[in-house]
Amino acid sequence: MIEITPSISISETELEESFIRSPGPGGQNVNKVETAVQLRFDAANSPNLPAEVFARLRGLAGQRMTAAGVIVITARRFRSQERNRADARDRLVDLIREATVVQKKRKPTKPSLGAKRRRMDSKTKRGAVKQTRGKVLPGD
Repeated sequence: MIEITPSISISETELEESFIRSPGPGGQNVNKVETAVQLRFDAANSPNLPAEVFARLRGLAGQRMTAAGVIVITARRFRSQERNRADARDRLVDLIREATVVQKKRKPTKPSLGAKRRRMDSKTKRGAVKQTRGKVLPGD
């Protein structure tokens, strides 16, 4: 079991890993060994993921989530397969943890009467300064 929060944990069996060849550094190892990891997690059908967390996860995951609700994370940062596996799992856990946080509702506010007056006073003063700038007439 992978613990996300004290109340949410996902089973190892819900994760599907496949290994692919990775571009980047590694010398001849790149052409022979499949070090990159593609981690798939079916969030839509996960029994341990509440509906409200899944809804927030859909927005956070963006293009990493398919239309069917499967999150696909590709990790190819490191040269070794084990480190890429750990990286992919850490990124999935971080993504789900971020989805568990409920954003506070924004309370719309209005500017105070004093703020409105100060704004209008500064606009009036600026307008007066600009008013004095005009064409210079001959004889002035």
